[in-house]
Amino acid sequence: MIAEKNSPEILDHDLNQYFPELLKFNSIEETEKSAVYEKIKPTVERILNAVVREDFSPKSEFQSPKSKVVSTIAWNIERGNIYEGIVDALKNHEKLKDKDVYLLTELDYGMARSKNRFVAQDLAKELKLNYVFAPVYIALQKGSGVESEMDGENTKSIHGLAMFSKYPMKNVHAVALPNGKDKMWGKEKRLGYLRAIIADIEHPAGDFRAVTIHLDAHSSRKHRHVQMKIILDALDKLPKLPVILGGDWNTTTYNAQTANHAIAGYFWRVMMGVKNVVKNHLPHPDRHFEKGLFGELEQRGFEYKKFNESGAGTLHYDIESIEKNTNLADWVPAWCFPFIFWAAQRVGGKVSGRLDWFAGKDIEIKGNPTTIGDLKDETGTPLSDHDAIGLDFMLLKS
Repeated sequence: MIAEKNSPEILDHDLNQYFPELLKFNSIEETEKSAVYEKIKPTVERILNAVVREDFSPKSEFQSPKSKVVSTIAWNIERGNIYEGIVDALKNHEKLKDKDVYLLTELDYGMARSKNRFVAQDLAKELKLNYVFAPVYIALQKGSGVESEMDGENTKSIHGLAMFSKYPMKNVHAVALPNGKDKMWGKEKRLGYLRAIIADIEHPAGDFRAVTIHLDAHSSRKHRHVQMKIILDALDKLPKLPVILGGDWNTTTYNAQTANHAIAGYFWRVMMGVKNVVKNHLPHPDRHFEKGLFGELEQRGFEYKKFNESGAGTLHYDIESIEKNTNLADWVPAWCFPFIFWAAQRVGGKVSGRLDWFAGKDIEIKGNPTTIGDLKDETGTPLSDHDAIGLDFMLLKS
């Protein structure tokens, strides 16, 4: 379904009153069979199938001098929790500011943890950009880990992903991705499923297709491969254009569908050698553990190796991080922590993996891809748990 310019009113609802009853269920199957879900189903489906699209870029941008280079940033902004710092970085950081397209993941609308902002709309207004926002979850709680202790209550209770551009976007739509685990099981209960956003960008250099991707963290490697396949299948059905894919692909190397799977995978990596895994696999998931996903891209004619800074991690685990350990404790048993700390200490207490990627077809990179880390606000608070990645490219004419 192609989205017209839908205003945020399409996401209005009164569902929060039903959340206490929904929280009693422990599976999506049980939830969907209930009387309360039957009552709210039309509203839930309206929200989860919606795509919000608004334009805030001044018309002068559409008439800018013809440029052959397209500049792109992909970044998981961790809900938009550190909103003011994120805005400042996107306005002023030398490697983040004034880009043609931003492919952003993890943006809230009406969540207490991000001060009940509509993060996508607020960013678009601040940066004077056009934007598309696709909901992925209706959150029945404040979040997981430290988020569950945030002051205040959720208003809209929506979480999603977005795309921003200086230039007009057309043929905008979202592709649904099946869940890697039952989102009603565990401590963070949600209705919904991840989606990818696809849009054609009318750039001065020519039209190209951009895709914001967020693959499932709580899934297996095989499931992430399936999710990517669904996206590529959807692209195959569209008229040919140069394509840029970007976002958080959650290539952790782990099967994280359950805590037991993750724990078994951890001990397998210990047997492989902690230093070996930290050096050769976590920053290079395409070499072995996530080879199926990256092989699928190459089989479909997509290039990724040249489009990413080789070996640069985009998510970093520090055993001294109280926040990360609190979040991890939501799904890893307490007895595992001494083993996790032991492994991390063998490599200096910090471990980095590459979760965020670009891939493209019929485009040629200009300069070198970048990984933009150490992003903090004026108080020294990290803006996100992910580093941003950047890429400049030119369109190849067929």
